[in-house]
Amino acid sequence: MNNTTLTLLVGLVAGIAAALLVLGSGDMTVLSVLLSAFATLPILIAGLGWSNLAGVASVIVATGIVAVAVSPLASFMIAATTFVPAAWIAHLSNLARPAEELGGPQGQMAWFPLSDIMLHLCGLVCVSLIILGFAIGYGEDVVGEVVERLFAILAEQNPEFQPDAEYRNDMIGFMTRILPALQAMMWVTILFVAWYLASAIVRASGRAKRPADSIPAGLRMSRLSMLIFGAGLALSFGGGAIGLIGSTVSGAFAGGFMLAGLAMLHHRTIGRAWRFMALWSTYAAIVVLFPLPLVVLLFAGLFDTARTSPLSPPGSNSNNQSE
Repeated sequence: MNNTTLTLLVGLVAGIAAALLVLGSGDMTVLSVLLSAFATLPILIAGLGWSNLAGVASVIVATGIVAVAVSPLASFMIAATTFVPAAWIAHLSNLARPAEELGGPQGQMAWFPLSDIMLHLCGLVCVSLIILGFAIGYGEDVVGEVVERLFAILAEQNPEFQPDAEYRNDMIGFMTRILPALQAMMWVTILFVAWYLASAIVRASGRAKRPADSIPAGLRMSRLSMLIFGAGLALSFGGGAIGLIGSTVSGAFAGGFMLAGLAMLHHRTIGRAWRFMALWSTYAAIVVLFPLPLVVLLFAGLFDTARTSPLSPPGSNSNNQSE
């Protein structure tokens, strides 16, 4: 079996696995979200461990299976939000050039920076969710159904809960604005975690091309990300589709800055006696006090990006350091 045949076979298996995970997600529950998130793993593993051909093949196979099993529209939406971003991130992760071309030491490779991978990841989430929003006709009518279901559940738990029409309309308007930001933020986090897990799996298998990244030192957002986040935040105060697009953009890049803030905390506490307590308290606070700790991490990520460049000095190969 030659390399091309093996690569295509890997893509076929990865595509089938990704499609089955999506099809098995079912109704909107915590389990379904996890299954949809894990659907990126086979495609990421194929792209990171083999080649772009394996990644592209897995996307085509997975999209085709979903189209046949559900509908072409569903396959398009899932491909745009899940399959294609995973394959593209895998492609970027394997990009490298000789370090001496960038003024670095000879005999070493300069890999595509983690900050730029995050920029692409946030951008992909923005584009895919905006496309998805237009495809499903996102607006108050769609959100209204979700709110009505939520109110029905609350009424079952507490019969005294009987919101009036004004409260319903206010809630629908608020949720319509906030949901794109929350979904974008969540999806950025999911894709990054999936990339991290897939990279670890590929390294453990011995097929990794990219050295292990030092996430605490290297996970920083670029200055361009700050400008895009600011523009999205400004647009989010607009009306109609412009406001929804701004909400999506600001939410996606806010997710990136929150991850950067968390990475900064990991980096600043290395070697400290109180490191475990600080990290444990932070993650516990995220679960218990959501969303206040995330706001703090957002400002930490923004501040660190504005104040410094990535912590590794120019010309160094930070990818050779592990967390």
